[in-house]
Amino acid sequence: MSMLRTKPIKDVIAQGEADGSEGQLGLKRRLGAVDLTGFGIGIVIGTGIFTLTGIEARDSAGPGVVISFGIAGVVALLAALCYAELASSVPTAGSAYTYAYATMGEIVAWIIGWDLLLEFALGAAVVARGWSGYLAELLDLPTRWFGEEGSTVNIGAIAVVLILGVVAIVGIRESARITNLLVLVKVSICVFVVVAGLFFVKATNLTPFIPPAEPAGSGDDGIKQPVTQALFGLEPSVFGFVGVLSAAAVVFFAYTGFEAVANLGEETRKPKRDLTLGLLGTLLISTVLYIGVSLVVVGMVPYTEIDRGAPIASAFESVGAGWAAVLVSIAAVAGLTSVILVDLVAMGRIGFAIARDGLIPPSIATVHPRWGTPYRISAIMTVVVALLAGFLPLSALADLVSIGALCAFVLVSIAVPILRRKRPDLERPFRVPFSPVLPIVSALACFYLMLNLSVETWLRFLAWMLLGAVIYFGYGYRRNRLAQHEPAVAPAPREPSA
Repeated sequence: MSMLRTKPIKDVIAQGEADGSEGQLGLKRRLGAVDLTGFGIGIVIGTGIFTLTGIEARDSAGPGVVISFGIAGVVALLAALCYAELASSVPTAGSAYTYAYATMGEIVAWIIGWDLLLEFALGAAVVARGWSGYLAELLDLPTRWFGEEGSTVNIGAIAVVLILGVVAIVGIRESARITNLLVLVKVSICVFVVVAGLFFVKATNLTPFIPPAEPAGSGDDGIKQPVTQALFGLEPSVFGFVGVLSAAAVVFFAYTGFEAVANLGEETRKPKRDLTLGLLGTLLISTVLYIGVSLVVVGMVPYTEIDRGAPIASAFESVGAGWAAVLVSIAAVAGLTSVILVDLVAMGRIGFAIARDGLIPPSIATVHPRWGTPYRISAIMTVVVALLAGFLPLSALADLVSIGALCAFVLVSIAVPILRRKRPDLERPFRVPFSPVLPIVSALACFYLMLNLSVETWLRFLAWMLLGAVIYFGYGYRRNRLAQHEPAVAPAPREPSA
């Protein structure tokens, strides 16, 4: 079956080793371990702390949202171990898409590549709307154009996406420098939030830590309820441990960005070492910060009173520490800026990998002769994200990001034992311990979190997959490089130098 044809590992490695010289279609190696960790933290520490904490504490888990972040962090760490083995063994652009192409076949690779584009595009849109809300809070801007509620067109979200899209296109080194600076700012202030916030934590706000389950509102039944409740005929409910798990599935969105590190394999100077350091370092630092900050927020303010749009800043304002709220808003703006930038960079690399394989028109994989970036696909994705961020509300986007990421992590986890069986001779600088048990546990845990997302989210996800199937069978199935028997490392389509 040609839909299940796999891409030879030697071809993947050859593409990963192409550096853009002599007309090859490759990317320049300009990043080290610090840059990768900066990119990872830059995309992970963002909306999960600065926005989703408030939404999920109020709607699903109460103070138990702290446990939700812990559960999501453990699942993400399991997936990160699988990513680390594959990324260090086969450093390439495209991450999960390329791993699937080499192990499970072309149709699976297309599904996961299409899924990753959805994940990063919607992720950037979600964060752009959160960025706009915090900027409005900081500068007292009109909510009609910058707020989450009551705005028809979010001008702030559109503007930040377009500006950062230009940065992503101009060059990876410039993106890394800006990201590292923003990461330094937001991590410092996140540590400050934990230390300063502890002085305002009240035990009464943490009791009960997991509020008792209660029936969901009338709007939360039917397609609004989690799949697990729908499958087993359970009464739609919120809070309780069911609410904690539902919140874990949603806040998993906060961790999803770490896979952007794996997408930078072709631009890393020492990928066999630095990709593992970047992936695991990102997850460990981010999980500690998430748990600490979420604990402080629900301890400072009763969960029923947490602000949805700017939970941390409003928590400090509620205890009379307005000066701290200003610092938090600055950190939020800096933090969310870096998330959007890394999302845009990652999308460009995923689209580049898919176009290079011919599953979408190869002409959009053009590498700029001076900047060394896949500027055409990056520009296209920037415009798409700007439109999404400007017109779709945050609540409609976040769940889709989570299900997209979890689907990718399921397939990456499965790819580890498959690749070990197919290529036992492949050099593996990092190996997942207790394989295949741990990868299987990772896949099952990710799938279980998927089942805790709403039926509505699944229907939207399946609609996106159906659109992807139309594109694949209408174009990529017959025109990709494997179908045409073209060489793995093709001459790069480049613009003529000025």
